This record gives sequence, structure tokens and C-alpha cells, in this order.
Amino acid sequence: MDQKIISLATEKTSEKLQEFLQCLKDDELTGLLQKHAVKGKSPGTLLKGIFKGSPCSEEAGALRRLKVYKYCILLVESGDLHREVASEITGLLMLETHSLPGSSLVELANGFVDVVRDGSLVNGKSLELLPIILTALATKKENLAYGKGELNGEEYKKQLINTLCSSRWDQQFVIQLTSMFRDVPLSIEELEFVVEKVLRMLSKLDLQEIPPLVYQLLLLSSKGSRTKVLEGIIAFFSQLDKSHKEEQSGDELLDLVTVPSGELRHVEGTIILHIVFAIKLDRELGRELMKLLKTGQQQGDANKTICPFSIALLLSVARIQRFEEQVFDLLKTSILKSFRDLQLLHGSKFLQSLVPQKCCISTMILEVVKNSVHSWDHVTQGLVELGFILMDSYGPKKIIGGKVTEASFAPSKTPSQQACRLGANILLETFKIHEMIRKEIVEQVLNRVVSKASSPISHFLDLLSSIIIYAPLVLQSCSSKVTEAFDYLSFLPLHTVQGLLKAVQPLLKVSMSMRDSLILVLRKAMFANQLNARKSAVAGFLLLLKNFKVLGSLSSSQCSQSIGATQVHVDVHSRYNAVANEAFCLEILDSLRRCLGQQADVRLMLYEGFYDVLRRNSQLANTVMHTLLTQLKQYYEPKHDLLPPLKLEACILAQRDQIFLQEPLAHLLCCIQHCLAWYRNKAMPLQEEEEEEEEEGFQQDLEDMMESITNRMIKSELEDFELDKSADFSQATSVGIKNNIYALLVMGVCEVLIEYNFNIGNFSKNKFEEILSLFKCYSRLSDILKEKAGKGKSTMANKTVRSFLSMKFVSTLLVALFRDSSQSHEESLSVLRSNNEFMRYAVSVALQKVQQLEETGQVDGPDGQNMDRIFQNLCEITRVLLWRYTSIPTAVEESGKKEKGKTISLLCLEGLQKIFHTVQQFFPSKIHQFLQALDITNEDEGEEDINITQRATFQIRQFQRSLVNLLSSQDDDFNSKEALLLVTILSSLSKLLDPSSPQLIQMLSWTIKMCKENSLEDASFCKGLMSLLFSLHVLCKSPVSLLRDLSQDIHGQLGDLDQDIEVEKPNHFAMVNLRTAAPTVCLQVLSQAEKVLEEVDWLITKLKGHVGRESLAEEASQEGSPQQALEKAAILQLGTLLTAFHELVQTALPSGSCVDGLLRNLSRVYTILTALVKYYLQVCRSSGGIPNRMEKLVKLSGSHLTPQCYAFISYVQNIQNESLSFAGEKKKEKIAAVSTAMARVLRETKPIPNLIFAIEQYEKFLIHLSKKSKVNLMQYMKLSTSRDFRINGDILDTALQEQEIDAENEGVADQTAASEPRKDSQEPAKKKRKKK
Repeated sequence: MDQKIISLATEKTSEKLQEFLQCLKDDELTGLLQKHAVKGKSPGTLLKGIFKGSPCSEEAGALRRLKVYKYCILLVESGDLHREVASEITGLLMLETHSLPGSSLVELANGFVDVVRDGSLVNGKSLELLPIILTALATKKENLAYGKGELNGEEYKKQLINTLCSSRWDQQFVIQLTSMFRDVPLSIEELEFVVEKVLRMLSKLDLQEIPPLVYQLLLLSSKGSRTKVLEGIIAFFSQLDKSHKEEQSGDELLDLVTVPSGELRHVEGTIILHIVFAIKLDRELGRELMKLLKTGQQQGDANKTICPFSIALLLSVARIQRFEEQVFDLLKTSILKSFRDLQLLHGSKFLQSLVPQKCCISTMILEVVKNSVHSWDHVTQGLVELGFILMDSYGPKKIIGGKVTEASFAPSKTPSQQACRLGANILLETFKIHEMIRKEIVEQVLNRVVSKASSPISHFLDLLSSIIIYAPLVLQSCSSKVTEAFDYLSFLPLHTVQGLLKAVQPLLKVSMSMRDSLILVLRKAMFANQLNARKSAVAGFLLLLKNFKVLGSLSSSQCSQSIGATQVHVDVHSRYNAVANEAFCLEILDSLRRCLGQQADVRLMLYEGFYDVLRRNSQLANTVMHTLLTQLKQYYEPKHDLLPPLKLEACILAQRDQIFLQEPLAHLLCCIQHCLAWYRNKAMPLQEEEEEEEEEGFQQDLEDMMESITNRMIKSELEDFELDKSADFSQATSVGIKNNIYALLVMGVCEVLIEYNFNIGNFSKNKFEEILSLFKCYSRLSDILKEKAGKGKSTMANKTVRSFLSMKFVSTLLVALFRDSSQSHEESLSVLRSNNEFMRYAVSVALQKVQQLEETGQVDGPDGQNMDRIFQNLCEITRVLLWRYTSIPTAVEESGKKEKGKTISLLCLEGLQKIFHTVQQFFPSKIHQFLQALDITNEDEGEEDINITQRATFQIRQFQRSLVNLLSSQDDDFNSKEALLLVTILSSLSKLLDPSSPQLIQMLSWTIKMCKENSLEDASFCKGLMSLLFSLHVLCKSPVSLLRDLSQDIHGQLGDLDQDIEVEKPNHFAMVNLRTAAPTVCLQVLSQAEKVLEEVDWLITKLKGHVGRESLAEEASQEGSPQQALEKAAILQLGTLLTAFHELVQTALPSGSCVDGLLRNLSRVYTILTALVKYYLQVCRSSGGIPNRMEKLVKLSGSHLTPQCYAFISYVQNIQNESLSFAGEKKKEKIAAVSTAMARVLRETKPIPNLIFAIEQYEKFLIHLSKKSKVNLMQYMKLSTSRDFRINGDILDTALQEQEIDAENEGVADQTAASEPRKDSQEPAKKKRKKK
């Protein structure tokens, strides 16, 4: 039978075939098809025959075809056929589909939809036919029955797709169904149905099935809806990461983690590769990705689009060249914006209560680094580039004058500093995880250290140090690059050389070849022409001496370095052991001895470094001390009866007319003094048993010389040094320069001897008398220098001479002077205590040391870079200064004898202010320990229970009492300096209080009370107290109501623009008076108002980010929704601010900074009001109206601000005209006065057009909003007449009259001049007539 069908099909005509097929029953036909298909007997020929004998033009033929289609679909779907047979059948069905009538296509399509809905698909092979059926259906123009109505083919196809996407899909066929839609011609709307359905299915699939589905989605996105596809994928993985993290952070004992971390990361990595591959083929997809993420960032809703997955995706896309720059720009701005937002949130309680704390982008990026361990090689390169871009863009910068903007020793605070620190963390963590990339990171860091030497590179040196400490042995593979960097040491700045050598120091302990190459470079540098190169060589050699220990040296905690077992192994086998180190160190010392004949700067470095060398390498003591002894003998006068004891003329060098310091003698003595002290305390006790007599020689010699120098310095007069009041000290002559050098040397020597004699004196009265004699010599010279410098008006007048006293000695001396109460010391200490000048000197040196620490991050002298020792000394000094200030207030001290300069109490207070600031800057982790050290009263009682806030509160109360006592004293001459210092200290201490603690509320109440009750007319004190008030207020609540009260006070004090109106004085704050209201308080109010406006602007940007979401209409209708809360807060803030500006804009402010600031702020107010109006224009589309609050705000702006703004503009122009006319009157005296006045007027009138434009823009958008919301908002706005280009009739008449008078005067002058005619004066007149 089947053969007959096949043979009949070969004939030219199909009549017989049709007749034969009509005779066959349906069961027989399907049986034939099944037999052929299952046995694999090429069913294609049979099918072709059946189709030939079943023309669609006849109803019977069309029905037969439909039955064949249905049966073939069942056969293919059954899974009983071979793959080739199934493919052949499917192919033939596809070819014939377009000839089927519409009703058949509808029936077949519905059959597919039913099968998918019921989940009765077996293998999904038959789905290949559905796209052809839907395509064919879409081409049918006739109406087809659908339910009770009719639809054409295109509409029917849309309905089928809608039904298909609404039904439930079996998990195993999701990928095939998605793939199937690729071949269906879809409209934009249909495509969105499909994409939404597939994205919903993502969460229902197993993890391993997601990558192929995403791949199909990406292929489907080539038709459109790219943004929706990308947004859906990113949102899905963002949510998956969050839930995975929550599972991991939950109960780790229970194995509840549904997805293994490694598996999830591998799936994410695969999908990222799929997306990158798709972007390479479809650039439009890449553009859509960038657009999606940029839009999210600009609308202030980056957390919706920026997540670890999207960051990893961006870093992978950065490998495509055309997107590289855009990706890194986007990441840079997102990072900086994230840090700025965090800074804004941390500084405002108002914002914290409204906006929930979101995950910081830095945490996400570091999470990407951690995740990249799972074979994310495509992300690694992007991470490295991002790290270096952040460090290059946001690292410390050099500004004019050579100062660095952001010092590396300060902790990260600004957004730029945090971004730079994030870059370093990215690189360090990437270095730890990925071995392949390590060499490249080290090379790039070293390249920057060498090539950017002129710029600040401390952040790169810190990173290099962290990398080397983490894995010194790993870096041996990069040794060639490090040794190459050594070759540039001679050309690098000294601080860079020191930082680089300190960073690579652990490598030198591991690598023999690296150490050899460094020594070679340093030896060459020692004999270089450039002074800088020689200083670098000295720095390098000193570092080596400090870190390579000689056998038998005392242990030092400073030398400890974290070195693993493998590193020790290397040391043992590399002949660099402790015995060999001695010869090596002695060889270096021999090289350094040659430096003692070089310039003063080189010698200075040696003297400053020898003490540290001794402390860390005690076996070198004899050699170092002998070297110092030999050096001192060159300048020491051996005859004991000769004065002075030192040959100062040998310390200077004359070249032609110029005089230079050759030997920093004071530094040499200082070094000897510290080395002797160390030797007595540390080395001697340990060596007493085996000490040989000859080795004691150098110590005895040095001590005798120091004793002799002390005795003879006391006997010497200033004339012995050729220095007295009559000597020339000017910097213009060589004699003056020489005398200045001599004076500084003698002063330095005196200071060194003071410290030396105090340390060896053991509280002897005679020694203390000697110290006072030395101090008198120092003091006389210091006074002469100050007096001469003051007369010369030179820079020396402001320059303080750096003290030679060590910080440890300063703290010891202060304790002895102020806190030592032991009976045995009382008699000797009374010698020093009786001299008030010496006491003041001791405190001022302590102040100088703290200031040096604040500015440079270290201090001079031994342990000057050891932060632990510095911290201990700071605690000691603070205890003494605090006790001295609280025990003897300034008022008591001043009531005694009057002395020149600051009182000791005031110096103590100044020191405390600097210390509190410095401790917070450099020791944030030790603040609790610091406050504990200050609390002398409860040293042993319940130390652990008292937190930082409680300890800080105790100190705050002490200073509050002092300030109250100072303000309540009846003295006529109020000590403004002391009051300001007290307020600054209170501001520093208030930062230590917990923002949520009751202590902060108490301090705010106290500050408000102080401002309300004190009416001091001192601008600087008022400014300090107001700053404290605002800084505390923003941590508790928004300061808008405070700004309104202060504005009313300012208006009351300064009066109204209209002089006829008398303004009542509300007197909220007594601190606001006629002298402080402007500019002090006014500028503070304007500055704080600017911050509030910035917060409101940020809130509106946040609100705009929510616009466009589907849920907005619902949110807007719910009163308690977050959206409503943000809107309400923004409107209330603006409303209260408008009332504050209503007061200020009516105030008769003096011309200058206040007017300028107010005009700028008003422009900003209108810009923000415009932004709010634009937001409601967008919201109106979905919610259909505006809230009553907004209407009230518009009414307030129209009645209380805009008319007053125009009146204020007229006032500003009037006072500027007056200042110009006043300057014009004086123009004969001073032409410069006119130009200055004009420049000021131009500067102050510049904001006026900006303000008028801002008002007009606001009104323009209000008109739009009125139309959209059907609420007449413009009824509250009055048309203004005041413009900066208006013609004022009265002013014009006055100007014309003045012009006529001037013309008459000029006419009289011309007649007088015409009596003596000259040729040269006639020529220009002819030219003038010619032009006419």
C-alpha cells in the first residue's frame, strides 16, 4: 500500500493519488506513517506522496494534511524515532506549513499551546515546528474564529504568544521554548512578553541550566528589549548573591546552604563570558549596558544596578577596547559618588533617619576580588587596571608651594583619600589571590615609584611595603625589576629613596644578590656630584646598619620582621649570617666615615641616624663612639682655661662672598649626648663583667669633654663668640649670615648641654644651677635674634628655631617641673621652678614638638618615628599640661606679675588643643588608652567598664567649667585667645562622643545655653562657638529651625532694608549682637544653610531615582511609604529655610562677603525649588496630582521670598553705586581706590543675573506644573518689575545734571588752556572733526 502511494506520487498528475488516498481510512494512513518512521524506511518519500495527493485547495485534502501533521507531531514528540528520521519529518512539515489554511494553523498552534500548558511535552523536538506555524499564521489576512469573535492572523498570533507566556512552563523545556522564540517574528510588545516570562523562569531553574538559558536570552535580545534582558539578568544575580550571603552568614553549624559558593561563582563567570561574547557581536548590547548602569548612577539609585555581579561584568567588558574608557570612567564616578554619599549620610542625623544605610561600593569591589579566585581570569586584568586608575587619580597631589595636599600618615577621611585607599586594597588583595598577575603589579608599582618621583608617591610605597611583607620570597622572581629600580636611586628625591629602601628591606634579608646590587649602587652614589645622591647613599647605608644584626647585639623589638620558615632557610644557606654581618657593617661604617668630610646636610643625616644604629646594633657601639669622638676633637678646644670651648670658625665655610655651615656642631653634640645616655643605660650594665679597660676610654673621654664644654660655656660671655647686641645679624651681609650661624650653633649647644646635664645630674642642685646658666645664655641669644629679625621685617621673625631637646626629655622635664612632689627633689627643683622663663620655655618646646608631629607625622630626636614611644610621651605631656592648666588658671597667673609673651597656662592650653587634634589624627585606635592615661583620679577603679564617651565627657566637663569661669569673670580685658582655645578643645573632644548618647544631647543643650546667655562682642570666639553649635546640632537633628531663629536675630540687630521700618529684636541668642551679627554669624548661617540645601538636593535626586518604577503610583498614594517620607522631609526643610531666607533677604547687610553669599544661596534655593517642581511634573503622569504641602511651599516662596529678593537686588545695587561714587570722589587722591571699588562691584553684581535667571526658570516650570496638575500655582506669584537692566528715572536725571555741571567745568578749563595755544594740542581736534 505504501509502495502504491509512492509510485502514484511519481506520476505527473495527482488525480489517481487523490482517489487512492480518499479510499484509505485515517487509521490505515497513520499506520503506514508509523511503520515507515519507526523502521526508518525513509518516511520522507511517503510524506511527500501524501502531501501531493492532499491539496489544500480541497477541504478533504486540507483535513488529511491536518491529521498527518498532528500524527507526525505526536510521532516526533514520542521519542521512538531515530534523530535523523525525526529531523527529516520535521523538515518536510516545515516546508509544507505555509500552504496550510488558517484554520489548520490555528488548530495546530493551539495544540502546541495546550501541550506546553499541560506539561505533556516529552522531548520538545516538535517545538521546532511552532515558529513556522506562528510565522505562517501571521501572514494570513482572513479573519479566524477566536472564542465568540474573530481575529486576523497577526492578532491571533499575538494572542497565542500571550497565552503561551501566561501558562506554566516545564523546567526542562524552558531553554527550548526560549530558543524557539528566536525564529518567531515578534513585535516589540510580544518580545517584552517573552523576555519577562523567561526572566521569571530564571529563579525556577537549577544553577547549571541558567548559563544556556541566558545565552538563548542574549540571542533573543538581538531582536530588541536589550535593556530589559540585561536589567533582569543583573537583578537576578544580585538577589542570588544576597540570599547566598545571608545563608552563609546564618547558622554555619547547620548545612543549610542551598548552593555551593564555588558552583555559583563558576556559573556567574560563565554568564559574564556569554554576555561579553554577545557584546562583541552586538555593539548595541554593550551601549545599552553602559546606558543602563549610567542611568542608575545618575538617578541616585545605583544600588539597583551596581552589585558585585555587574561590577565583575563591567570589568570583563573593559577588555573590549571601545568600551574600556567608558567602563573605568563609570566605575570611578560611581566609587567617588558612593563615598561622597556615605560622607553626607554620616554627617547628618536628618538624612540617616530617612535613608537606610546601603552596602558601600568598596565592599562590593573587594567581594569581586575575593570571588575572582574561581577562574575569573577575564575579571583579573580589569581589577588591576581599576586599582591603578584609582591610585593615580585620587592619590595625594602636589600643589603650588610644594606642599602635599593629603599626607599619607593621616587616616583616610575625604572621598578622594578613601578611593585611593580602595585602589591599594584592590591591588593588594588581587596580589594575594592571583599568582599570575603578581609580577605585573610589582612592576607597575616600581615604575610609578621611579617615574613619578616629582609627585607624592607615598601611597605606592605603602602598597609596595604591604606586598613585600605579605610575600617576600615570592618577590624574588621580580628581583631583576627591583634591582633595576635601585639604579635610579641617585636621581630620586631623598624621601622617596628612604621609603623605597624601607619597603624592600625584608627582601634584602632574603636575597643575597639584591643586597649586593644595592650596596654597589650606594657606593657609587656616595661619590656622586649631586648632594641629593650622597644623602640617598647615607640613608641607604644607615638603613642597612639598622637591619643587619651583628652577633651578640642586644635584641630590639624594632628589628622584628615577619619572616617565614622558608625565609630563615634561605638566610642560613646564603653566608649572610650574624658573624659575616659584623665585617659587612664595619665596612659600611668605614664608607660612612668619609661622609664626615662632606656638606653639612650629609653629616646631619649621619648624626641623626647613628643613635638608631646603636640601639638596633649594639655591637657597633665602640666603632660609632670612636668615630664621634674623633669628629668632636676637631672642634673642641683642649686647653681647659681657654674660652669659648668650641672652635666655631671651623664650623663654617667661606666661598667668595658666601658663608655656609660646614659642621652642624649642635647636631654632633646632640648625637653624642644621646649615644652616651644609651650606652650608660643599656650597654654598660650588660658589659660590666667582661668590659676591658681600654674599651672604657672613649666613654670617659666623651664625658670629660662634655663636662668641660658645660663649665666653659657657663663662663663664656656672648662677646667670646663675637656675638652681642651690637653685632650685625642681617641676612644681607656675609658677616650677618656668619653671626646668625654662630648664634644658632651656640643656642643648639646650650640646649644639648641642658638635656645632658639634667640626665646625668640626678637632681643635683649644682647641676640645675648650671642648667639655668646655660638657659640664660640661650635666652639672651634668642632675644637678640628675635629683636634683630623684628627690626629687619624678615621672614626670620616668624620662624621659630627648631629645638634640640628630645620629646622624651621634654616629657621628663615637664613632669619634674610641675608634678614631682618627692621631698628629696624639692630643693634642687626649686632652682628651676623659681625661673618662670625656663618653665615657659619647657612648655613652649613641648608645644613645638606636638606641632611638628601634627605637620610631619614624626618628631626630631631619638625614637622620633617610633609611634608607640611618641604616644607614651604624648600621654605624659598631656597629663602635665592638663594638671597645670586646671590647677593654676590663666586669670590667677595674670593677676600676679605681668610678663612679656603668653602665660604658661595659655601655652598649656594651646598644647592641649594641638594634642587632642593630633591624637585623633594619628592614634584613632588608641583614644581609649589616651583618655584613660589622662584620668588620674580613678586609676584602679573599674577601668574596663568606662567607655570612650564617658571618659571624654569627664574631660569635656573640666573645660566647660573653665570656659564658664572665664566668661563669668568681671575683668575688662577678656582673654579672647583662651576662650577660643577652650571652644576648639571642646569641638575636638565632642567628636569622641557617641552620636546616639545622652552625653551629646547634654553638650548640645549646654552649647545652646552658652550662645543664648553670653553677649560677648568677640568675633573669633563667636565664630568658634557657633561652629561647635552647628557641628553638634547636625548630629542630633536638622538645624533649619536654629537657622531661622538666628536669621531673625540678625535681622533684628542689623535693621531692615527700609530704614523707616523698625524691626523688633527677638533675642533668641544673646551671642548675636551688633558686632557679631555680620559678617561672623551671618556667614556661619549661610554656610550651614548651603549644607542643608545640598542635603535637600541629594534627597530630590534620590526621589527622581524612584520615578518610573511601576510601583510609584501605589507608593504615592500610600501616606506612610518611604517615597512620601522623603517628599515630606524635603518640602519641610525647604519651607523652614525659606522663612530663614525671608528674614535675611530683608536685612540691611553690609556690602561684601555676606551679600555675595546670600545672593549665591538664594540662586541655589530657586534651583532646588525648580528641581522639586520638575520631579512633581514626572510624578503627575502616574499619580495625577500634587500634595497640599507642595502647594503651600509654592505659596510661601511667592509671598515670602520672591518679592523680597527683588527688593534686596535694588538695595545691593544702591549700596554699590554709593561705594563707586565715594571712590570717584577720591580719584584725584588715589586712582587705585577706584579700580578696586569697581572690581569689587563687578564681583558682587555677578550673582544678580544668576539669581534672576533662577527665579524665572522656577516660574517657567511652575506654569508647566499648573497645566499638568490642574492647580493654578501661579496665583501666588506676582509679576516682578525689578530687573538689572531697568531705567530708573530719578537716577537718570541726577546723572544728567552731574554730567552738565562737569561739562561746564571742563569748558572753563579749556578756555584757560586756550590762552597758550600749541601745535600738538590742535592736531587731535582736527582729527576729531574729520571723523565727523
